[in-house]
Amino acid sequence: MKSTTPIKRAPELRPLSHDHHHGLLLCWKIKTGMAKNIDLQRIKKYVDWFYEIYLKTHFELEEKYVFTILEAHDALIEQALKEHRTLNELFESTSDLEINLKRIEKELDSHIRFEERVLFAEIQKAATKEQLKKIEEIHSKEAFIENEDADFWS
Repeated sequence: MKSTTPIKRAPELRPLSHDHHHGLLLCWKIKTGMAKNIDLQRIKKYVDWFYEIYLKTHFELEEKYVFTILEAHDALIEQALKEHRTLNELFESTSDLEINLKRIEKELDSHIRFEERVLFAEIQKAATKEQLKKIEEIHSKEAFIENEDADFWS
């Protein structure tokens, strides 16, 4: 049986976990929109907005301040960086829209769950108080603001 105990997250990493929550919602929105046969261009427009406004910055922050807490050749960091590259390519792709959106949904969901369940636990163990404080300082305190023009999933 799977444990339902919540993951104890360092307070300094919680804003990144909140970002991950919004990423998982993006996955749900893609899946829901496709199940409702919403025009794929409409879904892609929202996905592009999310990527440009939130996800690119999130990836950059992780790569510059969070992933560097572990060794560069750590297998978990290599996996996370590889997944970031794959996701960037998927988000920037303009071909095979239906297949691409399905891949974004699956890859992003898997990536977020890996970071939350595995990678962040290791980073949290290894991080110094100074490193955690730096992450807290550089993460935007702004709340997620939904793109109200794209409610195709409701």
